[in-house]
Amino acid sequence: MKNIAILGSTGSIGVSSLDVIVKNPTRYKVLALSAGKNLKLLKEQIDRFNPEIVSVLNQDYADQLIDMLKHSPSATKVVWGEEGYREVASLNGVHMVISAIVGAAGLLPTIEAIDAGKDIALANKETMVMAGRLVVEKAKTKGIDILPVDSEHGAIFQCLVGHNRKDIKKIILTASGGPFFKMSQEEMKNVTLDDALKHPNWDMGTKITIDSASMMNKGLEVIEAKWLFDVDVDKIDVLIHPQSIIHSMVEYNDGSVIAQLGVPDMRGPIAYALSYPDRLSDVISPLDLCKIGTLEFYPPDFDKFRNLKLAYRAARAGGTMPAVLNAANEIAVEEFIKGRIGFIDLPRIVEETIDAHVPTEPKSVKAVLDADRWGRIKAAEITERITINH
Repeated sequence: MKNIAILGSTGSIGVSSLDVIVKNPTRYKVLALSAGKNLKLLKEQIDRFNPEIVSVLNQDYADQLIDMLKHSPSATKVVWGEEGYREVASLNGVHMVISAIVGAAGLLPTIEAIDAGKDIALANKETMVMAGRLVVEKAKTKGIDILPVDSEHGAIFQCLVGHNRKDIKKIILTASGGPFFKMSQEEMKNVTLDDALKHPNWDMGTKITIDSASMMNKGLEVIEAKWLFDVDVDKIDVLIHPQSIIHSMVEYNDGSVIAQLGVPDMRGPIAYALSYPDRLSDVISPLDLCKIGTLEFYPPDFDKFRNLKLAYRAARAGGTMPAVLNAANEIAVEEFIKGRIGFIDLPRIVEETIDAHVPTEPKSVKAVLDADRWGRIKAAEITERITINH
């Protein structure tokens, strides 16, 4: 029996993780959950899984949840805020923490879990983007495993099993291309939030779906792959694959290319991270290649999807630059969701922010967070100027 804590249990990854756990009750037990504001769903999860502890965004939400639980037979402890998330991440008895909080907010709880010696099933790519070197060093010191949950990184991980890392020629991250793959730059000037949220293949949260539409999500995955698999960024390619059946590939020095295929369902990579080195049965629907028929591949358009180019630039610059890139993108996405900027303004805000940043090598998590804070302030200033000019 493996005891599990989930950071971000009410998000899409958290919900899918719990679905995998429900189907394997003799293998996994939920000891701790954390969420933000979705108290209704969290209450349902508490009633079903009876965790020892849950954490929410702040004390107001904690008080509301406690009131909702007053007639419940559950003895779940309710905590809140940064300290609450840390308590969930480091709970005694937990073997693995599923890190699924969206954005930079997931960094500190994930670091806390690593410091507490917990294996990590990592769905929060920002942890590696912001502090990849520090996270890898901490994981090695603690002797814990970081198992990727992103479908692309989960695929790469599977393609590497049984092979010598020195034989890697290239890692190939596949991307669906998102809803605007076939649009011209001129057409993209008029897209709306609703347009950006219509992902053709995946059911994801709002922020990740917008990142997928701008291809920043793929850019962040390039940086994450650099640290997870210890490869130079110039050995990481992106390939547009609209069907999302091949989740990623690894090319070896002898010309062999090994790919991982499956239906686009996040429960697949989640299950593999939870069960590695074993595999669970009947997690996702079987893949019917005859029904799919055709698999297509295209090179990415770096001019149309400038966020992908900017992510490569940040990866090559290194140091604090990826943290600033991520911070600027989070601010830009928030402003797009609010309707204050257009979709094509997203890369503009990111580019102007990283243009203004001189990267340094962070020696601590605090230094990473300082860079994140700087990036947010600078991006907000740029956004304000853009909205005034609009």
